[in-house]
Amino acid sequence: MSVEIRNSEDRPVIVGGGIAGLLVALHLAPEPVLLLSQARLGTGASSVWAQGGLAAAMGDDDDPALHLADTLAAGDGLCDRAMASRILHAAPGAIAALDRYGVRFDRGPEGKLRLGLEAAHSRRRIVHADGDGSGREIMRALVAAVRAIPSITVVEGTAARRLAVADNAIQGIWTDDPTGRLFFRASRIVLATGGIGGLFFDTTNPTGNIGQGLALAARADAILADLEFVQFHPTALDGSGSPMALISEAVRGEGAILVDETGQRFLAGIERAELAPRDVVARAVWNHLALGHRVFLDARARPGPDFARRFPGIAAACGKLGIDPVRNLIPIRPAQHYHMGGVAVDASGRSSVSGLWACGEVAATGLHGANRLASNSLTEAVVCARWVAEDLAGTPARPIRPAAAVECPAPDPTPVRASVSHALGVMRDEEGLSAAARSLLPLAERNGPASDPAAVGLMIAIAALRRRESRGAHHRPDYPHHEAVAIRSDITLHAALAAARDLTPAPVLESL
Repeated sequence: MSVEIRNSEDRPVIVGGGIAGLLVALHLAPEPVLLLSQARLGTGASSVWAQGGLAAAMGDDDDPALHLADTLAAGDGLCDRAMASRILHAAPGAIAALDRYGVRFDRGPEGKLRLGLEAAHSRRRIVHADGDGSGREIMRALVAAVRAIPSITVVEGTAARRLAVADNAIQGIWTDDPTGRLFFRASRIVLATGGIGGLFFDTTNPTGNIGQGLALAARADAILADLEFVQFHPTALDGSGSPMALISEAVRGEGAILVDETGQRFLAGIERAELAPRDVVARAVWNHLALGHRVFLDARARPGPDFARRFPGIAAACGKLGIDPVRNLIPIRPAQHYHMGGVAVDASGRSSVSGLWACGEVAATGLHGANRLASNSLTEAVVCARWVAEDLAGTPARPIRPAAAVECPAPDPTPVRASVSHALGVMRDEEGLSAAARSLLPLAERNGPASDPAAVGLMIAIAALRRRESRGAHHRPDYPHHEAVAIRSDITLHAALAAARDLTPAPVLESL
């Protein structure tokens, strides 16, 4: 194994090659910056797979105050109102900035942005690019922009393993690449590593997204927030393998409905039916499946013949299973889709560790609360990337201490998926959460391939155990009530380990 010391100029280091990471790098230009990506740019990131687009109040009948009201309602009392307002008021300007980077947004005959409708939005405000290929198109433009800027050094095929920290301040980052172990000196690091979908059997995320950014922050003693809030998309394409193909909410926004094998529209009695908040629809689908039914998306009448033109990627995914959405029902079931929790950050993206910022899905800004409003995630990443870059650019580099080499194996989530999927799904209860915490504890405590994935799963399980209510995407039949006051939940890895040890029964000593 080789160990090299790199980045002697102490350039800022950005970990992650999705939309958030690319935009932080672009906004820092012409300041020199290192961008570390585990995969080749344009692949491996959830951003590439995003179908729904960006939510922004761009219509003549809309304004950011209406967008904020919808966001707060979906967030079920847990949003940071001030932060959400700031992000959503900046959203239209962020769309314009992406336009300047060359993103080809969908427009009508007169050149105006074509705005879509998604669940829990009171107005058409979803800005798409290339139909259901919004993430792919945005990434195309941003990757091209990054590669064209000499001040951005892109290091691909490099996986982050551990942050070096001394006196609660960043000193650098240990990584692995095909040549061995590398250390990058840095007193300023941005985590933009995405979500946790790879910890679940059923997910719409790349399976390599296993919460590594959360593990990096947690091992550095950073505070994390609201980890129990995991969003399940109600309409993943059943039978499409792992990861599961997503049937965008925009399809329901264009009039598709949910039915079972008898043709019953079982959501008809729920307020807003198919366009209710995601947690409501996901639980309804989950419960109907639990009763022995099958569930389908019926798009035959609406969007109908226009389906393939409006949603070419979804039509292609259905076609691989022999399904024509114009003639056939589309089988669906819920799958893990997005993580509202993450590294606790302030309005500038700063974490509790000096020199460590977070942006995108790995961060908990307070925008999403207990349940993300559809298409607010890309908006958050685009808006907050500028603020992170501005704050980082105004933060001078610090002297760095030498860092001792560390052993940290490449992570393997396989041993933790059963526990995480069973206990941390659409429905949770104390027995399942406690069992998961006990099973994940020994994996998290040892320095093995499953340690980091287990640590992330353990922190989520303990956070879910502590929240003895049902709120947003966190639903517990054993605590179905809604507490009067919504309280943000902070957690550290040390606290989660201690709580899990308290759940483990002491050994029974045989009498002599």
